[in-house]
This record gives sequence, structure tokens and C-alpha cells, in this order.
Amino acid sequence: MATTSIHPAVDNGVRPGSASFAGGTLACKCASNPVEVTVTSQCAYNHVCGCTKCWKPAGAMFSQVAVVPRDKLRVSADKLKVVDANAAIQRYACKDCGVHMYGRIENTKHPFYGFDFIHTELSKDHGWAPPEFAAFVSSIIESGTPPNQMGAVRSRLKELHLEPYDCLSPALMDAIATHVAKASGKLAA
Repeated sequence: MATTSIHPAVDNGVRPGSASFAGGTLACKCASNPVEVTVTSQCAYNHVCGCTKCWKPAGAMFSQVAVVPRDKLRVSADKLKVVDANAAIQRYACKDCGVHMYGRIENTKHPFYGFDFIHTELSKDHGWAPPEFAAFVSSIIESGTPPNQMGAVRSRLKELHLEPYDCLSPALMDAIATHVAKASGKLAA
């Protein structure tokens, strides 16, 4: 029986992170003069994502995305471009190889303002927090996955202990709803 491939970083099992890990360097796929992003903190909310906007390695069904505090990320190259200036998350990609190096939200009223989105699999450093769940699972259909394969995909995600959601995890959805309720005055700020 063939195993459904999710993403190279998790297909052979989810590796544990390290409680003492304090960040690392991400690099694009360019052989010479790669774009480097330095992160000086552990990531949070690491997950595999079926979103069609996220960068995925060749052949991957899902991307792998985590967040870090905006002030803990530094970029050492100027060969980046914004992929879609109209998107809520401004995804910065290498102009040469196309790899998305980080995503930033500029809207100060957005619930995730202050966090940058990163792809931890672009790092050779070990200890990043592992993926915890799968988000926007149904969106892989939009990328060409036949709907009749979704049962196998969800089964494989559960085998990997990555609970499949067709939105974000309950904790992140609660964070969004809390932000909206505080902004509207329904909850005390």
C-alpha cells in the first residue's frame, strides 16, 4: 500500500523540537548568493498548510509554515520581491529561485500583526518546534488533488499526529475571534 506524501519534512515522521532552541538561519534554494533569513527565537504554531498561496517544495502536497515575532527576524539580502501585494500576508520570495522566505502582515489591525511567517524546512538548524496540525486541508483540491483522495490524505495526517482542519487550529481561531471581539468592544481590551 502506497503512503500518501504530505511534505518531505514530515513524510518520515514529525521530528521533535528542542525546548532550548533559540532560532536559526533559513536559506533559499539558490546555489550562489542565497537569500538568508536569520530568526532569533523558536517558532510557534508550526503546521502543514494546504493553502494555495503558500510556497511548497517541488512535489509537496502541503507547505510547512510557522510564525515568529516580527522583531526576531532579519533578512540579509536585497533580492526579494513581494509575490502578491494585495494579499493580507506579504510573502517575500527570492527573485531568482522563487522560494518564499518569509511573510509579513503590515495591517496593524490584523490579528496576526507582529508575527512573521516562515518555512522552517529552509533551515539546516535542528530544534525548530515541530508541526502541530494541518490547516486548510480541503484547499489542496484547488491545487489539483482529486477529491476522492481526501480520505487518504486526512488519514495520513492523523497517522502523523497532525490533526486536519479546513481552517486554522482551534487555538488560532480563538485568537482571531478574541482579537475581533476586543477591537469591536465586545470583550475588554
